[in-house]
Amino acid sequence: MLILELSLPATAVARLWRHTALDGTKRARAVAEHWHWLDSAEGVLAEAGQALRVLATPAGARQLLALRPAAGALPGAPPPPPRALEGDAAPEAAAGAALHPLARYAGKRVEARAGEVLLTLEQGSLQAGAAEQGWCLLRLQGPAAPVLELAQSLALTLPLLPAAAGLDEAALALAAGRAVPPRHKGAPDLGAAASVPEALAIAIGHLAGVLLAQAPQARPDAGPEAVHQLRVAARRLRSCLKVFRKVVDNELLRALDAGLRDAARALGAAREWDVFLGGLAKELTAALGPDDKRWQKLLARAAGRRLAAYDAVAGLLAGAEFRATLWLALQAAARPELLAPPAPPPPAEATESLPDSRPLPGLRDQARSVLGKRRRKLLRGGAEIAALSDADLHALRLEAKRLRYAAELFAPLWPGKATRRFLKRLSALQEALGLSNDTVTARALMASLSRAEDGVAAAPPWSIGLAEGWALAATRDMRRQALLAWKGFSKLDPFWEHG
Repeated sequence: MLILELSLPATAVARLWRHTALDGTKRARAVAEHWHWLDSAEGVLAEAGQALRVLATPAGARQLLALRPAAGALPGAPPPPPRALEGDAAPEAAAGAALHPLARYAGKRVEARAGEVLLTLEQGSLQAGAAEQGWCLLRLQGPAAPVLELAQSLALTLPLLPAAAGLDEAALALAAGRAVPPRHKGAPDLGAAASVPEALAIAIGHLAGVLLAQAPQARPDAGPEAVHQLRVAARRLRSCLKVFRKVVDNELLRALDAGLRDAARALGAAREWDVFLGGLAKELTAALGPDDKRWQKLLARAAGRRLAAYDAVAGLLAGAEFRATLWLALQAAARPELLAPPAPPPPAEATESLPDSRPLPGLRDQARSVLGKRRRKLLRGGAEIAALSDADLHALRLEAKRLRYAAELFAPLWPGKATRRFLKRLSALQEALGLSNDTVTARALMASLSRAEDGVAAAPPWSIGLAEGWALAATRDMRRQALLAWKGFSKLDPFWEHG
């Protein structure tokens, strides 16, 4: 049984019920819902990951809920079912603190059934003091295959994605005057995985959750972090698919990889302009001061290119292709049977009484194979690091990044000091090599500003030359840092050879 909570704009509700996938569906009569949430002034329940929801009736039935689903749950999975409290009982986590109303909800709930899937639509309004926000959530419940099939069918024409938060979490975030913190971040934790398919499902679900969590914040006024995290998550997930491709490979995973590739490319331009404006351009502005008109013209052109790149990102994230990619990820993560390695063909002399018994590679065996190959390739590429050109250093950085993504993925299988040290030094190496790459990228961006495009004049040649010269001068110290980082990394023993 699978339960998915999906975000849906209120403006799309009428289109939902007219969708061809719901033809013939009968809706039950709407049921009104009114809830209050209680907590202490210090938010002791929220701090404990709990919400106390009270039915707004004279009886005032109380429910104690977890704010978040269990660790490792799929994006869109709801928290565990609520626990009823007797009378006006307070949760143990309140520890005697006085509880006060913080937020309230007024809305309605409508249920319908489409084959094996139960649909529940919640629609209403949340209020906390003077703050108010609309609420609209579609819940699908039923066997995994029909739930996902219906969700994907609806998402072809509706902006339907797994919800980033449930009603209780959204209510308390509104009361606290903050955004809901993302449920998913960073690299996936495969520590509990026992097989390649299980590990792959965990990784896909986690990284799809990172994409969902960061997408709403990918705006030019929100800073560079969301675009950076979106790009890293897309790359991590592509790396994960490649890591396991020799064991699990099918059309679904290939289509997911293609969608992630297109997303990463679209995010690349916005990320490059963020890095340039927040790095080299910021340093030069501090050195020149605010009054140099030629430099200010270049900054204006660069800022315009950044906004155009963010417009492209907004189009990507709001588009049907991005939704389709995320639903492919959810399908893979929710249905482990789709990730089972294909049965090997029997040898020519095999008979029904002699089935093929070759074992599938274990998770640790697969990890050792991948990590060993990537480490050896990185060491070969950096054997003459002091003499490498900028282009060769860029290629070496890509190899370091590939090893880092795989090492972060498999690190939970070998917890301990050796693993942490390896990741720390590999990260330092990638960062040092990345500084050199930022210089190469900055020079390419300056070349693009030297041309007039779309009726916008080219940046002044003097300011372009200044930026390129500054970038080149910066590479001197970058090489020294890269050499030091390489020396610290190359002597390390692989953590995956310890046990």
